[in-house]
Parts: sequence; C-alpha cells; structure tokens
Amino acid sequence: MNYKSALIVGAGSGLSAALARAFAKAGMSVALAARSADKLSEFVKATGARAYNCDAAKRGEVEKLFADLDAEKLTPDVVVYNASYRTRGPLIDLDPVEVAKAIEITAFGGFLVAQAAVRRMLPKGQGAILFTGASASVKGYAQSAPFAMGKFALRGLAQSMARELAPQGIHVAHFVIDGGIKSPRRAEPASSPDSLLDPEAIAASYLHVLQQPRSAWTQELELRPFVEKF
Repeated sequence: MNYKSALIVGAGSGLSAALARAFAKAGMSVALAARSADKLSEFVKATGARAYNCDAAKRGEVEKLFADLDAEKLTPDVVVYNASYRTRGPLIDLDPVEVAKAIEITAFGGFLVAQAAVRRMLPKGQGAILFTGASASVKGYAQSAPFAMGKFALRGLAQSMARELAPQGIHVAHFVIDGGIKSPRRAEPASSPDSLLDPEAIAASYLHVLQQPRSAWTQELELRPFVEKF
C-alpha cells in the first residue's frame, strides 16, 4: 500500500476513531476534521492524529482545511467522508431548512471535500476517496426522507466519480453500512452478540479496500451483521 496520509471528515468517537487507529497502525499520518475539533481532543492525545475545525458543507472552510494540510505537508492521499446529518418526521411536517441542511452536510459536503481532494490527487495519478453510506443509501425508510435523499445522492456521487477517476489512478469506493454500529451509547444486548457492527471490523474492511490491486478494485461494499435482514 503506497498511501501515506489520511484525512477523515466528519470525525467522531465511533467509526472515525476506529478508522484513525487502523490507518495509523498501517503507517499513515492521520488528520481528523469536524465542525468542532475540540470534541476530539482526548482522541488526538491518544493517537497522535491532528484535528481541524471544518464545516464540510461550507466551501470556504473546506478550501481552508486543504490549504492548511498542504502547508503542513499533510496533503492526504486517502480521504474518508463520514459526515452526515439527519432530521426525521412525517413528510408534511418536515422543516425545509432542516431538510436542506441534511442534504448539504450528507451529500454536498461530500462533493466539496472530494473535489478538493481530487485536485491534489490527479497530478500524482494516485489516491483513494472512501464514502461512508448507510442502509438509507439503498432503502428510503418512512419518515426519514431527508437522510435517504442525502445518502442516495452521496452514492450517486461515488458511482460517477469511480467511473471518471478510476482510469486516472484514483480509487473511489462507497460503503453501505447496513445496520447499527456498536458504541458505548449503543451496546448490543447480551442475548444477541455480534448483532451490531463492530467499528473495528468496519475499519478493517476499509483498510482492505485500500490494499486492493487496481486490477480488482471494489467500488461498493455492503457491511452488515450476520443477523441483519436485507
């Protein structure tokens, strides 16, 4: 694997933390971006990752993030987009402002981050952009239209990018995380072990995709617990 530096956008203490640990163990420097980087302070101390403030839905903040990384010689050759926002409720009761926010953060932010990353990857002819999807990427659930709209759009972005950029050496992959992710706030019942996705196991799959030879690249990968219905 020739990747040296990774950026995780929409970072938090769950999947993003597991990804950061996996990438660091694989020898990559890791940068984390979140709307409030202060919440990452304990994790930064524990892993040595660098944290940055960035609202991914704002073009100026995304451009500043990448400029700062360039200046610090941390330009990423792997970018993971994890940011999302959801608002729920009956269709007729949804606040259009909240719906727009869900689409902006979940999908438009993915475009902004990917565009900035690709501009830096194309001259090198190498890079990887990984998008974190969800069950809502392929199934629109009742009273969850905004999240489905955003995740469907993100999946479409990933497919379009993969077809355009794979021949130019950039690996684009979309991950359908089809199930709940285990966390301190979401513990699985003792009667149903392995009924939630383990973030460390998810991270192992992301790392595997990064290690694939270009003669057999994955464009989309679905991950779900063995008990999940699909």
